[in-house]
Amino acid sequence: MNRQPAREMTNTEDRQKASVLRPGYWLGASLIGAALVGVSLPGTAAPARKAAPKARAVAKPAPSAAAKQVSASVQKGLAYLRKSQQPDGSWQRYPGITAICTLGFIRNGVTEKDPAVAKACAYLASLAKPNGAIYTDQFGPGQALPNYNTALALSALHATRNPKYAPVIRKAQEFLAGSQYDEGEGFKPTDRQYGGIGYGSKQDNPDVSNLQNALEALKESGYPKNAAVFKKALIFLQRCQNRNESNDQSWAGTDGGFVYASSGESKAEEYTKSPHSSYGSMTYAGLKSYLYCNVTRTDPRVQAAWSWLRANYDVEQNPRMGTDGLYYYYHTMSKTLAVLEDKVVTDTKGKKHVWGPDLARAITARQSPDGSWKNQNPRWWEDRPELATGYALISLANCRQGL
Repeated sequence: MNRQPAREMTNTEDRQKASVLRPGYWLGASLIGAALVGVSLPGTAAPARKAAPKARAVAKPAPSAAAKQVSASVQKGLAYLRKSQQPDGSWQRYPGITAICTLGFIRNGVTEKDPAVAKACAYLASLAKPNGAIYTDQFGPGQALPNYNTALALSALHATRNPKYAPVIRKAQEFLAGSQYDEGEGFKPTDRQYGGIGYGSKQDNPDVSNLQNALEALKESGYPKNAAVFKKALIFLQRCQNRNESNDQSWAGTDGGFVYASSGESKAEEYTKSPHSSYGSMTYAGLKSYLYCNVTRTDPRVQAAWSWLRANYDVEQNPRMGTDGLYYYYHTMSKTLAVLEDKVVTDTKGKKHVWGPDLARAITARQSPDGSWKNQNPRWWEDRPELATGYALISLANCRQGL
């Protein structure tokens, strides 16, 4: 490239001086000139450049009336929990309830930068035991429930995405996986308890409810998807489903729904007056757990559970249980439908239900003026507003995916 020297030589003397400059002068000048291509020198105008086209602003759609109602309800619920939080960061001084309330915040977009969430997480982490379990003995061994509390606390701490909890999370994962009924506890695959997880306070029977909490915590916290805990859990789940093609227990029926435990125990029996009755909350829990155990949606076991749920679609009560465990049912129903990622449930009569608005309306209609929720039915602690409010807030967060 030919460029003019920076200074024009005007006389013979200048040219002579240039001729005796050190070797490589012209090479160096050429390289410097090349480096300056496209760069404006002092006192010169920069070459005109074509302006980049401006990005066209895309208007966000206005929130629907349903979305606005959910947002307002959530804010009232969060305000209630802020006021009812204990000085130690807990709710009701119990880790399971604290974890559910914490998830009520996080699932609705409130991070650990919020003091309420930060205090709650510090409380949960402070309860971690050397073996990885997260629970308290404050209320005696009967309420310690190590597996139940650890699963919920693990879900809450992981949801913060804060790396400082990584050691606590890792040990909690191993504790939960180790709490499964398997060869380590002397159980064989032919035993009905095999693959299940119970409350953990004593040598109790494993059940679908505790198992689904553990599987959800392990799945969401990144435990290896092909780990043995999921494969063993599948054996237990099959034995809790009323599907005799895959359930080898003598009590198994044929409607595709789930009971509470592989013994055939059903909490719905007092209502149905029939043994081994399938019911709503456990069938949603069972279906979701199948998915966490890498069973496909087209699998006959999943399809059988889904058919039962379609036949018993309900947002006003826990099918076959009335108001027993209503908020637990809302929580489990909404989570399962969110995992399925279908906005519409077509029942077995062909009627389509957009479940997000359906369920959101049912939940917001039950909110108290102070922002809390409370089940007038005291079973499973749902008459404690902190617990019911935590469940309701998580459910509304799940509903937002279906709005």
